[in-house]
Amino acid sequence: MTGPRKRWLDQEAGPVVRPYALTRGRTRPRGESFDLIDVVAATGAPATEMPWLGPEHRRILEACRRPAVVADVASDIDLALAVVRVLLGDLYQEGLITVLRPASEAPISDLSVMRNVLDGLKAL
Repeated sequence: MTGPRKRWLDQEAGPVVRPYALTRGRTRPRGESFDLIDVVAATGAPATEMPWLGPEHRRILEACRRPAVVADVASDIDLALAVVRVLLGDLYQEGLITVLRPASEAPISDLSVMRNVLDGLKAL
């Protein structure tokens, strides 16, 4: 029989924390949503006055010291993209990050471009 302590410990990875625990059960960011290609950057506002920030929030802020794409931030700190989006929403609401978007937010409507992208991804 495994005890409660064994259930939350992975021998190779160490302590296991479920993604919903990091986001306090939220699956979407409050307010602002983030695309994979949105560029986020720390504003430089002091985060020391916000004791509620968890270590994951602080890791994201560190990754955003220089402008970074949302997908790269998730990869760099080794968290699921959905979790990073929720945590970015927290940081955005507090004014700790800014979002730099491409000049044109018009959706790509050329089907041939989408097919070429899909073919390129399949080739990987």
